Amino acid sequence: MATLSFTSHLQRYLDCPPLTVSAGTVREALTEAFAGNARLAGYILDDQQRLRKNIAIFVDGQQIRDRHHLSDTLAPDSEVYILQALSGG
Repeated sequence: MATLSFTSHLQRYLDCPPLTVSAGTVREALTEAFAGNARLAGYILDDQQRLRKNIAIFVDGQQIRDRHHLSDTLAPDSEVYILQALSGG
């Protein structure tokens, strides 16, 4: 099963410990995560159900390519990291 891990910054505001999911795509994995934590969806997805601009997702060390449909595939043992991108001057 794939493992989802959230940065400590997100964990400060939401209850989002690492979890394992049985999913074939990033979208399916997030859907499982949101099922137990609806507030988390608002931090990760916009009103069009697309990845927010300030969120980055990495699967097995590679940033996902499909930020709109989240169709990047997951292997059964994938490591998925979800983090907020930081910016500033």
